[in-house]
Amino acid sequence: MAARAYWQGQIRLALVSIPVEIYSATKSGAQISFHQIHEPSGQRIKYEKVAPGVGPVDPDEIMKGFEIEKGEYVLLEQDEIDAVKLESKKTLELTQFVDAHEIDVLYYEKPYFVVPADDLAEEAFIVLREALRRTRKVGLGQLAMRGREYVVSLKPCGRGLILETLRYADEVHRAQGYFRDIPDDQPDAELLDLAEALIEKKAAKFDPAEFHDRYVDALKDLIERKKKAKGRKIIEDKGDDGARSGSNVVDLMAALKKSMEGKGGAAPAAKTPERKTRKPAAKATPAKAAPAKASTTKTTAAKKRA
Repeated sequence: MAARAYWQGQIRLALVSIPVEIYSATKSGAQISFHQIHEPSGQRIKYEKVAPGVGPVDPDEIMKGFEIEKGEYVLLEQDEIDAVKLESKKTLELTQFVDAHEIDVLYYEKPYFVVPADDLAEEAFIVLREALRRTRKVGLGQLAMRGREYVVSLKPCGRGLILETLRYADEVHRAQGYFRDIPDDQPDAELLDLAEALIEKKAAKFDPAEFHDRYVDALKDLIERKKKAKGRKIIEDKGDDGARSGSNVVDLMAALKKSMEGKGGAAPAAKTPERKTRKPAAKATPAKAAPAKASTTKTTAAKKRA
């Protein structure tokens, strides 16, 4: 395999140990990198590591230090840090198995591919993969990588396994603090029908290739135009985006109906008129009944007078 393993070790399940290799499942996408430039000279700004009262220092003289009191540090060399013994540096022990839906999406951090380290590990690897698949469980354990220990989950993915690093509980904000003031009301049924129809109209199978970073494209275009402008300042015209951000949707019903117009928007509209015609009909029945009673009363009174 051409890629370099991010971690090598073993997965342990009770007395079974499976040698594995872990590879990053993601990569950096297209990006535009900017440098800081000193405008008068056109020179790039560079940073030097300096010590107060000493000036620039040699990288070999730099150590890692932990501040125990103001201005007082415990200094550690890299080989001392590397020598810290932690079993999870080489062993991922699966200590718990849970249903996938029990892990809130907020805890997932980064995915990795897990493959058997050699041919001898394949049988045990496949047994673990299929056992997780059949039980529909996710394995949990802890793994030390690149200077810290992670909580990780393990689940089947095609012929292999996916390991995902998870955030610790103290790294995740409680949602209640942000959602507390949102009303827990039931929405209007007609509005909900329209919203559901709009979702169905735009429903499709997920294809990540359909999306790309439009901001990067816009920056590339700006850079090209700036080159041709020979330094002249270029300001983007916000166009519709500016108007849209300033507008205020007052009539939600009208906005949803307008959203349904266009490609294939006519089909779900049949559901809305049905609801509208039933409501006026229910109101109209008592209104017609009232005059009928009055007419009967007048006829009876006329007979009595006769």
